[in-house]
Amino acid sequence: VQLQASGGGLVQAGASLRLSCTASGGTFSRYTMGWFRQAPGKDREFVAAIRLSSRHTQYADSVKGRFTISRESAENTVNLQMDMLKPEDTAVYYCAASDRVIWSNTYNPQAYYHWGRGTLVTVSS
Repeated sequence: VQLQASGGGLVQAGASLRLSCTASGGTFSRYTMGWFRQAPGKDREFVAAIRLSSRHTQYADSVKGRFTISRESAENTVNLQMDMLKPEDTAVYYCAASDRVIWSNTYNPQAYYHWGRGTLVTVSS
């Protein structure tokens, strides 16, 4: 399984960006796909996740109301729409996938065993 993330960039505070993650090399109908981020000097943290079969979603408190995770009709592509970006959103964003995530453990990076390369999001003040 390969995950390809795209869509990062440099924006000003208050702007929007959309990240995409496309999975290949498997069947993903039972997968949960998530987004995590890691800022310099900090641990990797959960951002959002979606269960592809049910489209159930979960968000970190820090992004609720600003970020939206969604699945495209092609079930192997997940988007993260990021609105009202803040400088503290600056990080490398990673997409992750697993077919064995227990929903209550969605926030835990160790629950995922496929990871894409990160894409850098920089928000200037």
